[in-house]
Amino acid sequence: MSKRIFFIVLCLWLAAVAFPLFAQGKSDTVYTFRFVTDRDMFYVPFNGNDAELSRLLECVEQYKPDILNKRVPLHVDGYCTAGESDADNLAMAKVRSNRVKSELIVRGGIKEECFVTKNHSGGGDYVTVRIVIPAVRDDAEEACLAAGHRRTEESEQQRLEQERAAREQAERERAEAARLASEQARADSLAMERAAAGSETETVSPSAEKAEDADSYTLSLRANLLRWATLTPDVGIEWRITPSVGIAVNGSWTSWTWQDNDRRYALWEVAPEVRYYMGKEKRGYLGAMFKAGQFNYKLSGTGRQGDLMGGGITGGYQLRLNKALSLDFNVAVGCLHADYEKYEVIDGVRVRAGKETKNWWGPVNAGVTLVWKLF
Repeated sequence: MSKRIFFIVLCLWLAAVAFPLFAQGKSDTVYTFRFVTDRDMFYVPFNGNDAELSRLLECVEQYKPDILNKRVPLHVDGYCTAGESDADNLAMAKVRSNRVKSELIVRGGIKEECFVTKNHSGGGDYVTVRIVIPAVRDDAEEACLAAGHRRTEESEQQRLEQERAAREQAERERAEAARLASEQARADSLAMERAAAGSETETVSPSAEKAEDADSYTLSLRANLLRWATLTPDVGIEWRITPSVGIAVNGSWTSWTWQDNDRRYALWEVAPEVRYYMGKEKRGYLGAMFKAGQFNYKLSGTGRQGDLMGGGITGGYQLRLNKALSLDFNVAVGCLHADYEKYEVIDGVRVRAGKETKNWWGPVNAGVTLVWKLF
């Protein structure tokens, strides 16, 4: 009788020790697949997804019979934080989960019923696949576990408490499942709307990204560096009426004399211009310009003083330097008309030497302009 009691106590002790070990003996392996923010496409080469998918497919192949018989389910959890609301996040997470499951169905020969899928709002931008593989127990462990489950008054009380806790947990899970079902229904509705808009979504979203990179602004200050290099200060302003249409005005002025006023270089010009910006980034443009001004220069024995007027077709490209600065490379081709008088300086007095009129066809303006975007 004492031996029997000793054997029962020993088995109960072994059961108490073996049960936690058995619980820890399960192989719970998680495979994580990363997604690009605001994207639901599953890019296999992205951020180590290819290596993670290879490991998962090896594990699936090893336990494929148990997976197909639903003894070893595949737990798929989708996460998303890019949406404007929980419903948007759940809709995006659902699409991401389906992308990963499709890869496993095609490559691993798994069926849809082998998955247990849950989608979550928040937590990141990824999908996890978890495989819970039960450990194998030997006969001795099975015998001790069976003996450890024999009811005593103490174990019976513990069992009742566990059952009550399990019922409470089940109630909480049912309430949570009802809430998730409501959110999932709304997410499914949004997913169907997105699927119906399909091609429109795929085309609009890249355009939105390009719009962020478009070199558009409302008002900017300009300075033609080529004019400044010839000691002719030049400043201007441009107003973008729309991202594609702009109005610019540049002005130049200078006045230099040397050799006791025998040599002179003076000029002022005003050049308004209308531009049409092309392309998605709005950096290249075509336009039309008008130029008017006066000049007075004497670089040799004869000086020339008069008026100029003309215009032409402009074209150029803006190279972005940073968010506020860019370089505008431009050239204009057209016609300039000049009416001027020739003169000579004799004893400090200008003496008229004739009058001429000329028309010039060809390049009428060029610039490497620094653009400072105010807003």
